[in-house]
Amino acid sequence: MSPPVNRIPSDERLPEAVDVVVIGGGVIGISSAYHLARRGLSVALVEKGHVAGEQSSRNWGWCRQQGRARAEIPLAREALRLWEELQEEAGADTGFRRTGVLFLTKDPKEAADWERWAGIAREQQVHSTLLTPAQVAEALPANTETWVAGLHTPSDGRAEPSMAVPALALAARKRGVTIHQGCAARGLETTGGAVSAVVTEKGTIRTQAVLLAGGAWSSLFCRRHGIDLPIGLVDATACRTTPAPEFTEGALGTTAYCIRRRLDGGLTLALRGRGTVNLTPDILRYAKAFWPTFKQRRAGLKLRLGADFFKQLFGSANWRLDQPSPFEAVRVQDPAPDMELVNAALAALIESNPALKDIRIAEAWGGTIDSTPDTVPVISAVPHLRGFFLATGFSGHGFGIGPAAGKLAADIVRGDTPLVDPAAYSYERLVDGRPLAPVGLF
Repeated sequence: MSPPVNRIPSDERLPEAVDVVVIGGGVIGISSAYHLARRGLSVALVEKGHVAGEQSSRNWGWCRQQGRARAEIPLAREALRLWEELQEEAGADTGFRRTGVLFLTKDPKEAADWERWAGIAREQQVHSTLLTPAQVAEALPANTETWVAGLHTPSDGRAEPSMAVPALALAARKRGVTIHQGCAARGLETTGGAVSAVVTEKGTIRTQAVLLAGGAWSSLFCRRHGIDLPIGLVDATACRTTPAPEFTEGALGTTAYCIRRRLDGGLTLALRGRGTVNLTPDILRYAKAFWPTFKQRRAGLKLRLGADFFKQLFGSANWRLDQPSPFEAVRVQDPAPDMELVNAALAALIESNPALKDIRIAEAWGGTIDSTPDTVPVISAVPHLRGFFLATGFSGHGFGIGPAAGKLAADIVRGDTPLVDPAAYSYERLVDGRPLAPVGLF
């Protein structure tokens, strides 16, 4: 079951030509389109389903700097500023509030890792504090467990996924972006080694620049054009509870449960580092690249061999552009929630916080996360196809960082001075054979 999303109307008339076509109506695509249009470019955004239909409405709603990879910290800082700015411009509530993020641990080694990370963060003007057991107890008086340490970042925030991306889409439309839902991009037309058009199910749009922000679908789209993009897919689960007593205002994470206070009075609840990897030919193709990350996180992962393996094994990546594509066969990726994870998280939450004993699960859902081997996204040009750019592989971090990632993508598409050094997000790092290691705390 998918969580409800604020729906926005589509622009029915497909433009004949624009400066940039953005493929994908999640937080990254919408934010990129907004920043491109703000700089005076004509932009059309095409989405096979509806805006925020997939992971952008299914995530936890955390907007955090805390625990980010070193390269992501500047983007996360800018994203928090932009969440406030875009909410005002949209004239609609995204649910964004600066209420802080607190992680708790019982592992002294993890606490030491957090202390080292806090030192790195301070160098980039992010002030996170390592809390003592007494300080944790003072911050969470309703919590009955004893913790070795807590990592607290008061400047971090939260937003409502079901509201946020549709609100950002309204801001993009005010800047002139046309948004075309139920309009799958089948592929690209090229001329002389450069992009010249996007072919959609509703017609062709001439353009010299295309930004692919297709999330879980990006690798398949790239393969149609002979572009190697190592992306692994992980099905994750989250849920919302019935209204809960106020015991923490912001987001709270432990190894047994992670929660965010919702505007409706309930909690968004999930488990950190848990999910199901669907075994596919793509996973086997990129197994060497993903092995370090898998070793680090395998305790929280289930492996599943299902129909997707055989669909991909016997399916073709050479569909004709004048015929329906795989993107029209599945409009919205909607994996089933893992209720074992839901029930375990709820039980752990109540055991740790007895004041919550009366809350219940109101709704649960699954979502598919697109992950790179080093868990850092790709925000980059593709060198061997001029005019083609990627903003994908956000590895479960995309929602909170989305507004700034879109700004960096716009910088790269336009050739402007980038918001941050884009080297860490380059496409080349994933395909040039250099060793990749997972980064970031969470």
